[in-house]
Amino acid sequence: MAVWREPKPLILASQSRVRQALLANAGLSFETIPAAIDERAVERSCGLTTGAEIAVRLACEKARDVSLRSPGRYVLGADQTLECNGCLFNKPAGRAGAAAHLRALSGRTHTLHAGVAVVRDGRLLFEDVSVARMTMRELSEGTIEAYLNAVGDAAMASVGAYQLENLGIHLFSRIEGDHFTILGLPLLPLLAFLRDQGLLLL
Repeated sequence: MAVWREPKPLILASQSRVRQALLANAGLSFETIPAAIDERAVERSCGLTTGAEIAVRLACEKARDVSLRSPGRYVLGADQTLECNGCLFNKPAGRAGAAAHLRALSGRTHTLHAGVAVVRDGRLLFEDVSVARMTMRELSEGTIEAYLNAVGDAAMASVGAYQLENLGIHLFSRIEGDHFTILGLPLLPLLAFLRDQGLLLL
């Protein structure tokens, strides 16, 4: 059942299959138009230093970029950052980078910040950031090697080199936070905003 009330669907400014699945499962009618921004350049120019601030800024910039090309439409942007011991992690470059990420996170607790924003005609209507804390178990070199062999290129597709919804779950001993935050889209505050705006049937 589709619960989106607008005649034109929501636009998701992302190609993330996980975010697409979350919106589809929630009954939102949407289409995807990826944002054309240089995320690292935005990070360097904005002067922000915390994972939470950067996640929200990137979500806003993605939504704004697509919004300016999609007049009258509601555009959803989302981004996620990973912070561990004061260091911010991006998606790993290649298998060696993925292995290095896993070594750095092994046996430690790191923080995920998931930012979300809704923009229409270039105007920010809503922004939010949610936090989850993830404790990775101690990983031996053999475990890291076996994991990377099992997941292949998927290790390079997400920050931290893991996808919790798949084999990445085996890497963790403790998780604190909302499941949707961990997957990169704070769905509950987003749905609350859309509902308050009269955009949902439920």
